Amino acid sequence: MPSHGSLTKAGKVRNATPKMPKKEKHKEVPRVRNKLEYEKRVLKASQAKAR
Repeated sequence: MPSHGSLTKAGKVRNATPKMPKKEKHKEVPRVRNKLEYEKRVLKASQAKAR
């Protein structure tokens, strides 16, 4: 099976990249997020139609 590039070069960039600490991801509680998405999607659309 032919490969693209030699295997001696495999992983060079990833190993040379400095390790960064993971960023803390903060998502809203699903209930709150769903409520905001609902308001954005349904209520604002119905207000736009009413005008």
